[in-house]
Amino acid sequence: MGGYVAVVVFIFAIVLVTKLVRIVPQGFEWTVERWGKYTHTLSPGFHLLIPVMQNVGRKMNMMEQVLEVPSQDVITKDNAVVRVDGVVFYQVLDAARAAYEVSNLENAVINLVMTNIRTVLGGLDLDESLSKRDQINAALLKVVDEATHPWGLKVTRIELKDIQPPRDLVDSMARQMKAEREKRANILEAEGLRQAAILKADGEKQSAILAAEGQKEAAFREAEARERLAQAEAKATEVVSTAIAGGDVNALNYFVANKYVEALKAMAGSPNQKMLLLPIEASGIIGSMAGIAELAKNALDKQVDSRQAQPRTPPR
Repeated sequence: MGGYVAVVVFIFAIVLVTKLVRIVPQGFEWTVERWGKYTHTLSPGFHLLIPVMQNVGRKMNMMEQVLEVPSQDVITKDNAVVRVDGVVFYQVLDAARAAYEVSNLENAVINLVMTNIRTVLGGLDLDESLSKRDQINAALLKVVDEATHPWGLKVTRIELKDIQPPRDLVDSMARQMKAEREKRANILEAEGLRQAAILKADGEKQSAILAAEGQKEAAFREAEARERLAQAEAKATEVVSTAIAGGDVNALNYFVANKYVEALKAMAGSPNQKMLLLPIEASGIIGSMAGIAELAKNALDKQVDSRQAQPRTPPR
């Protein structure tokens, strides 16, 4: 009998110690209730509670947690049905409020996020829903964080994982995108052809300008050459006239023979002449040539006489 009592006392002591000593792990906070009423919160570490009178109410996880938001069908502003799912990140800041202000905290957060997803996407077109995901996440975060603040929570982030339009709508969007890309390609090709035509026309313009400049320069050079040739011809005529006026007949013979030879040369070089028959008197040409030689001899004798007539300087 005494042994049985000892065993009962030992078991009672163990239960009493377990009710008395409480060790809260890191990252958690426990609420304490006295006769069922909340009194205070236990932080991580070692604590002592009065058995029977005090007990642990709720064990709250104070670390940041992630909840999966189930996928749901949402109707956009332009009556397109899309399927949306996501994730929500939150952290408990006040263990007592999270424990006693709301029942089934995780379920409440999930349903709140799902409701606001329908509200936000319902005010946007399909294109905006697909392209403005960052703005949607920011709007959801603001609304949900304000709604969960009385629960002692801090919603840190909400992300929409996937937005799936209907299959036929996806195919239509793909065709629209393809047509838009083909349109851009045609515009770029036309712009390239236009630019090439402009560059080609500009090149031809510059080439014509340069050709005109070249023709102008060539004409100027040709006119200058003709002017010099005319000056030389005038000088030669003047020299011959002076010689004739001085009584030198051979100068006249030289002038006539020169013109005669030039005329023959021009007729012989004509492309329309296949055969040339002219009554040419050989003695006249030979006489003219003799006159040319005599003229050259007289000019040489005059140069020698002029040199001999110059006074010589006696040597010192």
